[in-house]
Amino acid sequence: MLGAALLGLLPQAVEQGGRLESLASVLVGLIAFFVLERLLIWRHCHHAGGCEVHGTVGQLILVGDALHNFVDGIVISAAFLSSIPLGIATGIAVIAHELPQEVGDFAVLLDNGFSRRRALKWNLISGSATIPGALLGYLALEESSRLMGPILALSAASFLYIGLADLIPGLHRRIGSEAGIAQFVLLLAGVGTIVVLNLHHGG
Repeated sequence: MLGAALLGLLPQAVEQGGRLESLASVLVGLIAFFVLERLLIWRHCHHAGGCEVHGTVGQLILVGDALHNFVDGIVISAAFLSSIPLGIATGIAVIAHELPQEVGDFAVLLDNGFSRRRALKWNLISGSATIPGALLGYLALEESSRLMGPILALSAASFLYIGLADLIPGLHRRIGSEAGIAQFVLLLAGVGTIVVLNLHHGG
C-alpha cells in the first residue's frame, strides 16, 4: 500500500493537481482518517481478539465496512481513469488489505452473536458498497477532471494511513527471523510490482 501511495497515486495527483494542493490534500486526508478512526467509522478493529465486544459493535462494523468499501470504489475508479497500470496496482493493494480485514470482520460478527450465515450475508452486502462507490467516482470524475488530483491525493493519504497506522504495527507483532525475512520479501515484491507497472506505463 505504501508503494502504491508513494510511487503511484501521489505522483499522479501532483501531475493532475499540482504539488502544493496534492500535499495539502494528503495532510487533510491523514487528519480526517485519524478522526474517523477515533469515531469507530473508518478503520474499525481488525482482530477479534483485540476488540471489546459491545452490543452495537456488529452494526458499527458493518456500517464502517460499507463506508470503507464505498471509498475504495472511488479510489479504484480514480486510479483507473488516471492510468490502467495505476488502476491495477491500486486494485491489488485494496484486495491485499481487504481480504484479511473481511476475515477479521467475520470473526468479530460471530463473536457478537451473528450466525455464520447471517455474518456472511451482511459481510457480502457491506462489501458490495465498492460497486456504487466505483460508479459514483467514475461519473463524478468524468464530469469534472479537476477533482482527479484531490481524489488521487486523498487516496494516497488513505493508503499511507492504513499502511503506517495498521499494517506495519501488525507486522512488528510477529517476532522471529523467519517472519521478518518473509515480511521483507513480501514488501520488496509489493514495491517491485508498483515499479514494474510504472515502468510499463512510462514505456
